[in-house]
Amino acid sequence: MATKSSTINDGGDPAMMSNLAELQKLGFNNLTGFGTAWIEGMGDLGAEVLGFVAERVKEDVNAQHEMLHCKDFTELQKLQSKFLQKAIEQYTAETGKLVEMSNAVITNAVAKGKDGSKT
Repeated sequence: MATKSSTINDGGDPAMMSNLAELQKLGFNNLTGFGTAWIEGMGDLGAEVLGFVAERVKEDVNAQHEMLHCKDFTELQKLQSKFLQKAIEQYTAETGKLVEMSNAVITNAVAKGKDGSKT
């Protein structure tokens, strides 16, 4: 039987879980430092997602253009395969990046909440 990899359902990343536990301990103490760091981090995450979506739209439009101008079915299959492979690679990479960024947002917010920083 294959071993199961870490997922959200089984607790996920131990470092992230530790950060979330620290976040819960903060309660409403030092909320200003936490809130500022949280809002800044969420803004960075939003900008990252929007940038990724913009790049994917460009990829989609380029792929459609190439597919509309291909000469035969074999060429179409190759273009579709290339498009799907690149999309899978980009979405996989972006998911990893967003997970790392999310963990950094939580870590930073906890640190700022602990020391009461406002920046």
